[in-house]
Amino acid sequence: MEKDQKAIALHYDNEKDNAPVILSKGHGLIAEKIIEIAKSFDIPIYEDKILSDILDTVKTGYEVPEYLYEVIAEIYAFTYQVMKKESSTS
Repeated sequence: MEKDQKAIALHYDNEKDNAPVILSKGHGLIAEKIIEIAKSFDIPIYEDKILSDILDTVKTGYEVPEYLYEVIAEIYAFTYQVMKKESSTS
């Protein structure tokens, strides 16, 4: 485990949210647990230290800042494509 490991979990409900919301976040052992839970549910994991540092400044339950919409949308689009590809090969 990295000493400064972070994990940020996002959630987006297009029927009620204007933008993705910080669902959970943590450092160290809590980060490990968030990642473990995500993996157990086959939730894609995207690693970006700079982005996680920025998102770590947002309070849990709040939407990601508007200036991050584009990068978050690109990540969501990429993970959607990966999940779609994986489901078609199963």
